[in-house]
Amino acid sequence: MDRRDFLKKSAAGALLAAPVAANAAANAAPAVITQPVVHWRLASSYPKSLDTIYGAAEVLAKRVAELTDNRFRIRVFAPGELVPGLQVLEAVGNNTVECGHSASYYYVGKHKAFAFDTAVPFGLTARQQSAWFHKGGGREVMAPLFAEQGVVCLPGGNTGAQMGGWFRREVKSLAELKGIKMRIPGIGGEIMSRLGVIPQTIAGADIYPALERGAIDACEWVGPYDDEKLGLYKIAKHYYFPGWWEPGPTLSFYINSREWQKLPPSYRAAFEVAAAEASTLMLATYDAQNPLALSRLIGRGVQLRRYSDDIMEAGMKATFELFEEEAAKDPMFRKIYTEWKKFRRLEQGWFNLAEGSLENFMYRRPVK
Repeated sequence: MDRRDFLKKSAAGALLAAPVAANAAANAAPAVITQPVVHWRLASSYPKSLDTIYGAAEVLAKRVAELTDNRFRIRVFAPGELVPGLQVLEAVGNNTVECGHSASYYYVGKHKAFAFDTAVPFGLTARQQSAWFHKGGGREVMAPLFAEQGVVCLPGGNTGAQMGGWFRREVKSLAELKGIKMRIPGIGGEIMSRLGVIPQTIAGADIYPALERGAIDACEWVGPYDDEKLGLYKIAKHYYFPGWWEPGPTLSFYINSREWQKLPPSYRAAFEVAAAEASTLMLATYDAQNPLALSRLIGRGVQLRRYSDDIMEAGMKATFELFEEEAAKDPMFRKIYTEWKKFRRLEQGWFNLAEGSLENFMYRRPVK
């Protein structure tokens, strides 16, 4: 066979083989891209007995596992199991744990502006807080503050407007607040201090024993459902409203920044989706359970008390004086506060027009 015949036959063979090879390639199983197996630990600031708050982290863990075919697993730990309840932010930032669930106003000792991530006195309601974070620029303006701590922050639930706390004795006026030792954290505690109260920051699990042994005279926690679980009504019978320092407190999921960046994009998406679901379920649960719990508390002899107008007026005046003082000396606080105040003004105008007027009318005329 000469060289030209060999080349002709070789070319023909290649053409005949090409369809066979193409068919084989088409029928071959697609390449499987396996996502990594990731195990994280989450430190909570809340005791297991508080099923709604502690449970938000469990909802997160369950949904993340389901959304990733069980390849991204998060194990939730109660306060003290890994880190103390009021050290969750530090633990996440230094990567002692990969993520955490807490309230940013616990950490105003690091920077007062952390309070805006949770709640400040006479601030935003639950819906307004959500709107600010997701669509009003809140997430963007707060992010550098958390970045300084090595943390990424996502909303982790909201309790709705809280109650104003439990007192051993009735407080009828601003003057009668002076000298009372009260468990109240964050900016709310600082405002109460300006009104003459001696504020204490105490983790949830430690409130009851502190009240029982007389280390504090009063305390605030969340609202009827969780307060009933802590048994605070057994010691203090005067239950005050409204919780003007927490009109819509948002809890937060913290994630270590380096660990967050290591996650595949689909795992980050799963975490964000699960966090949003946990947030929605928390608020829905409190809105459904608080009225029932309040009825039970009243049946146990709890006396509902409204804060007097002079306390409310003094509290609001002291709040915005503090904000202006901090804004004058701290650029980070000033930037966050300026954006927050602008958003608050617009939101309150809208809510007063669209919902406040309707709600005030309906609540004065309950249907039997």
